[in-house]
Amino acid sequence: MLEVNLQTLCRLIDLAEEFHAHQNVDITEEPETIDDWASEMLESHEENPFLEEFRSVMDGLNPDEQQQIVALLWLGRGDYELDEWDEALEYAAEAWTPTTADYLMAHPMLADHLSTGMEAFGLYCED
Repeated sequence: MLEVNLQTLCRLIDLAEEFHAHQNVDITEEPETIDDWASEMLESHEENPFLEEFRSVMDGLNPDEQQQIVALLWLGRGDYELDEWDEALEYAAEAWTPTTADYLMAHPMLADHLSTGMEAFGLYCED
């Protein structure tokens, strides 16, 4: 069951679309960890208003909600099927860090993957 507020999810999708539509992200070195990868991708965009608002919205969510959004990314990306939702949530809980917002925004297809994940639950954002 997806417990994150639909309006919040749709706002995050809008912010991700806006951020990625206006950014050229380059990775200059091979990162050692996922956190390093996300940090390097977003480093030159620290004052971007879309990134700042995305982080603010994510920081306002509790860890369980943040983990659901990560699992939703993985579901929409095809890493998990809907019948594996509990497994995705379990892994998201194990992998959770306070930098979840950056991990998410480091995925250029974030908005599409979240939308696809939501559709698996029969949820849609209004255009």
